[in-house]
Amino acid sequence: MESAVNICSYASIRDGKVTLKGDTLFEGRQSDFAEFIKAAYKSFGLKYPKFFKMDNLSKLAFLTAEAILKNEQLNLDAENNIAIVLSNRASSLDTDRAHQTSIQNKEKYYPSPAVFVYTLPNICIGEISIKYKLYSENSFFIFDRFNADHLLTSANSLLESGKADQVLCGWVDYDTDDYEAFLYLVSKNSGLPHTREQILTLYNT
Repeated sequence: MESAVNICSYASIRDGKVTLKGDTLFEGRQSDFAEFIKAAYKSFGLKYPKFFKMDNLSKLAFLTAEAILKNEQLNLDAENNIAIVLSNRASSLDTDRAHQTSIQNKEKYYPSPAVFVYTLPNICIGEISIKYKLYSENSFFIFDRFNADHLLTSANSLLESGKADQVLCGWVDYDTDDYEAFLYLVSKNSGLPHTREQILTLYNT
């Protein structure tokens, strides 16, 4: 029996690889995250200059979402009713440290607005929403570890209440070159059953 809510697509970025539905889209040997994500961006053939102004967490979330959404035939001239539910462990800590550094030096005190704007983890949701014109519900949660139960409950609630046609959800975590992203798109269309077991299987693949 087919589930009422299904996983239509999924992607991950970890260990120097960008994957979509288990297939490798890009693999880099760069040990430095900034170099790796830049090379991954170029491999996508993107022309989105704003990407280079984002903090590392937003770059990670944006590119993982791009792997999924660029294949969804979205109408970018209209509003797309796709909600976003993300979570991580480190919040925006990496950017918070950069901001702290900029304000604690009394001789070179200069809090950069370009850094300060990313001192909230949910800004990465905004970056995805701007690119794909997503104006539906969105939320960002902090957990000690990947929480499949929370994603399952949140996404199903949004779909069953009619607040969204699709939900992009998952885990995006970045802290000092330690990075991991796993996102999936869920809807009432056909796909893999949206169950706790299936989410964990895809996350651990």
